[in-house]
Amino acid sequence: MNVEAEKTIMGHPRALFVLFFAEMWERFSYYGMRALLVLYMTKAMSYDDHLAHGTYGAYIGFVYATPIIGGALADRFLGARKAIVLGGVLMAAGHFVMAIEQPFFFYLAMGMIIAGNGFFKPNVSTMVGSIYEKDDPRRDSAFTIFYMGINVGAFFAPLACGLVGETYGWVYGFGLAGIGMVIGLLTFLKWQHLLGPHGLPPRPEALWEKSKVGLPKTLLLWIAIAAFVPFAAYLLKHPDFVQAGVYILGPLTIMYVTYEAMRCTPLERGRLFVLLILITFSITFWACFEQAGSSFTLFADRHMDRHVFGYEIPASALQAVNPGFILIFGFIFSYAWTALGRAHRDPSSPIKFSLGLIQLGLGFVAMVIAAQGAKDGSLASIWWMILAYMLHTTGELCLSPVGLSTITRMSPPRLVGLMMGVWFLSNAFAGVLSGVIAGMTGGDAGYEKVYMMVVYCAIGVGVALFILTPFLNRLGPDPKMIAQKAARERHTDTTY
Repeated sequence: MNVEAEKTIMGHPRALFVLFFAEMWERFSYYGMRALLVLYMTKAMSYDDHLAHGTYGAYIGFVYATPIIGGALADRFLGARKAIVLGGVLMAAGHFVMAIEQPFFFYLAMGMIIAGNGFFKPNVSTMVGSIYEKDDPRRDSAFTIFYMGINVGAFFAPLACGLVGETYGWVYGFGLAGIGMVIGLLTFLKWQHLLGPHGLPPRPEALWEKSKVGLPKTLLLWIAIAAFVPFAAYLLKHPDFVQAGVYILGPLTIMYVTYEAMRCTPLERGRLFVLLILITFSITFWACFEQAGSSFTLFADRHMDRHVFGYEIPASALQAVNPGFILIFGFIFSYAWTALGRAHRDPSSPIKFSLGLIQLGLGFVAMVIAAQGAKDGSLASIWWMILAYMLHTTGELCLSPVGLSTITRMSPPRLVGLMMGVWFLSNAFAGVLSGVIAGMTGGDAGYEKVYMMVVYCAIGVGVALFILTPFLNRLGPDPKMIAQKAARERHTDTTY
């Protein structure tokens, strides 16, 4: 499709905005359910904090892990469009099933949402890139617009679903999340013709070809989904199994990447080891960052004065603060990195990661102060949590987009897909570990001691990474930093 010849909106093909609104509503459904999840388990289902946090962490882990499979199936078999539709149907159904207030349906619903997310999430993002040529100067702008769509949905979801769920009943909050997913799915179906040939199956006839076991591939896929959903539901009911799996799969992943690194050239090997170190450090960030949907929410519900200008803000609605700050600071950070790049002074990836971790730790300093203020039955000020969210957001903007860019820039061409999968798998590990950390707040340690531990861990890891930066730069030189150094030297030569 010649995107230059078609009608545009803001200089971009209309297809971008089809994907923008589909993703916006999907994120509305996801973050709407996430806002209520831990509150629902502890209040409606009477789970203790440890089980609720463990289930939440296992759920987040699955959410980050399944897109690896869904993306691969779309590339080789389904095509992105069919994967998006399949994912949307599963997620919408899951949200509506969750409105049935029984444990069996609760876990079944989460299994359906996890499966649907695996098909929807990676492929709608892939479609954004597919509607532009690789050298199209509008690509970065397109992803910025798309990223804003994600955060618009994430911002309004806790406000709407949280308010409705906590005020009028859980069934209505989860139902509203399901309606959001249906709107996103209908948006995609109604205007998918604007996508042209993009996202179609690589070989449409393969959809009904017989597999090695003698069944049509499409039928085999549905059987696999039907088997996966109860399997995921069972593991969510027993989050300790998921946590044990992380402790096994994590070292195996490191061993495999190390094996691949030993088959590379010395330069590629050094860069892979640098990526492995950065990915490992990022697990600390995300495991602590994900307290937003778990321990932060229960702390706000039980120990925080949430009255602002005479109105009591629902605890779940506070999860809108992070995406709200992203909408405020996102363009500022993007401009700052671009300006530093033009001046050939853009910090290296390890420096940005360390800044992200240090800001994360400072955010938890605010939460330690809040926990100290909530002793002896007192209520902490809501502004401490808002300050924590602000610092976590600025830390996220130093680490999250930088991580994706670094993976694509420093991985050997034949291993880009593998390393991107390892990046998302590390987020899955972090999600599970976030449940472990949150579960500790319900024990004897309490919020103050756990959050203080996080402060030491995050700031300590951030400082350690800062100190290691010169070593990492020598171990695996970043092409961007090499180019910046050469540009500065040229500028110095011309100046003198």
